[in-house]
Amino acid sequence: MSSLSLRLPDSLHDKIRELAERENVSINQFIAMAVAEKTAALLTVDYLEERAGRADENIFDRLLKRVPDVPPAPGDELPGKLHPTTTQSARHGAKSRQVTSARKKRPPRRG
Repeated sequence: MSSLSLRLPDSLHDKIRELAERENVSINQFIAMAVAEKTAALLTVDYLEERAGRADENIFDRLLKRVPDVPPAPGDELPGKLHPTTTQSARHGAKSRQVTSARKKRPPRRG
């Protein structure tokens, strides 16, 4: 086990103390869990980006054609200006373009 000296603003330390007490854990346990959760989230993003980079759009489109072209269940509709009769493949294309453009605009993570 490693030891780490950490400087925190008093206000943050007070909040951590309150939250740790609420969770019935020590401040050390609370901070270790918070760091573990953040680490898992960042590693998950890295994994999903790497996995998405290996995707084959032709295979995805072929598989998507097997899905019946029916309206989505209430609450599962895509947000935006899509008309209710828009075909599934058109919905996929719009979503794909949104994801691609969002990925390009995201700033790089700091280490």
